Amino acid sequence: MQQHFNDITILFPDTRLDIEKFKIQSATQLFSEDAVAFLNALSKEIIKDDLVRNFPDVATFAFFCRKANILQIKKKYENEDVIRLGRGIVFHVAPSNVPVNFAYSLLCGILAGNVNIVRVPSKDFEQVSIIVNAIKRISEKEEFKLVVEKIAFVKYNKNSSATTFFSSFCDVRVIWGGDETIAQIRKSTIPARSYDVTFADRYSICIINAEEYLLEKNPEKIAQGFYNDTYLFDQNACTAPHLVNWFGTKENVQKAKNIFWTELYKVVVQKYGSVQPVIAVDKLTALYNQAIKSDDTRQVKTADNLLWRVEIESLTINLVEYCCSSGYFLEYHANSLSELIPIITRKYQTIAYYGFDRYELNKFVLTEKLSGIDRIVPIGQTSNFSVIWDGFDMIKTLSRCCQII
Repeated sequence: MQQHFNDITILFPDTRLDIEKFKIQSATQLFSEDAVAFLNALSKEIIKDDLVRNFPDVATFAFFCRKANILQIKKKYENEDVIRLGRGIVFHVAPSNVPVNFAYSLLCGILAGNVNIVRVPSKDFEQVSIIVNAIKRISEKEEFKLVVEKIAFVKYNKNSSATTFFSSFCDVRVIWGGDETIAQIRKSTIPARSYDVTFADRYSICIINAEEYLLEKNPEKIAQGFYNDTYLFDQNACTAPHLVNWFGTKENVQKAKNIFWTELYKVVVQKYGSVQPVIAVDKLTALYNQAIKSDDTRQVKTADNLLWRVEIESLTINLVEYCCSSGYFLEYHANSLSELIPIITRKYQTIAYYGFDRYELNKFVLTEKLSGIDRIVPIGQTSNFSVIWDGFDMIKTLSRCCQII
């Protein structure tokens, strides 16, 4: 078996990865006591690391792993009339642009009772090192042996044959990546009873009630939340809004815009740093491309390349073609939520909102029977992980039912 690992870096375990040992391990029940204890210990171990203060995404992951949070999630699965066990070996392929995603994918695999092989991003992210090193430290404790012996972290480039190898014996393959990545990985076959769980290219939008926003006493807090939704991942994450839809009278919308973008720019200047020249060119190219194809496109003058605003007068199905990264936003003034319906295809994932109540949003989803949108969350929470993601209940998806009649 060793020849399979010539071009793979094994981050965990430190010793040679014994695939045959992985293959014979048994899946366990959901939310086992060992799994919950391991994640709680991991949470505490991560927080001890002084480097965490530089990475809020790692701190958020550690907070998610707390025993109290995991047990709260567990309650949702306790009343089923079937027995659930892990499917077996789950091969996770993490995305290249969201450093901590690999850890959340692993968490779902662990809680669903599986053996987990995780391909981490090929790029060197310090967040990955912090989490992997924390797992290494707690793996030395005998009490976590049953959990850690079912975890492997591997790293390799896209030209490696490792994907084909791991795919050949996995029970579930979880692919986080764009459409092209998914298509490429699917060229590697999986066993007949195995299946893929894919997280493809998705887009997200934001809706803001201007009247309610003008009553906000802490607009800088909303700006900070929107910054976290967008700039933290250079607007490359599928959860990052690219289109901001404003609701209200023309006068109130204009006032709200002035406050919102001014407050956001203050946060960006303080925390984001500079924009690379190539990104500035990408923004200009995106604007020209849209302007050529649409007469109702207007760039709003801003201070510099840190923030680009492009106002549009109509919503068209091809708006996703004009998305750009690192602070490039389309804006639309809508009269009602129903105006969004024509553009919300299966490609749309999340709506970030401000100034709308749950009843109104529930009615919108149920009445209009949207073909897209799997998540509707307040501004500032788009990247907050949940075991229900992209419409998949990850715990149920990564486990199997045993029915006894």
